[in-house]
Amino acid sequence: MHQAKRILLIEDNHVNRILLSDYLIYCRYEVQSLPEASNFFSTINEFQPELILLDLKLPDIDGYSLLETIQQKPQISKIPVIVVSALAFKADRERAITLGVRRYFVKPIKLSNLIVAIEEELAPHLR
Repeated sequence: MHQAKRILLIEDNHVNRILLSDYLIYCRYEVQSLPEASNFFSTINEFQPELILLDLKLPDIDGYSLLETIQQKPQISKIPVIVVSALAFKADRERAITLGVRRYFVKPIKLSNLIVAIEEELAPHLR
């Protein structure tokens, strides 16, 4: 049996966080979820996620600021980031991609599409 892939989910909406987390666990991922970014870096060090799912609108920090900080940390910037956000403007998407985001999904999302994207990002040939 292969080791479950670890996903760090940062989502401030309680219902969205529970739904997404439960769905990912159902899809056999190991999930750690945070309601805000305050423990982000300590969680990364402890949990060692292989992928990050990030909401851009967080209560304590702007998601873009978090992405900028990630970019400055070589070890963390290697981890693929997929944004799941309510921000639907093209400028938001382009700014996130510029900051190293691999995929950008606008809420509400189709969970099956998200899983396909996660599997593609975690596929060994992309490493």
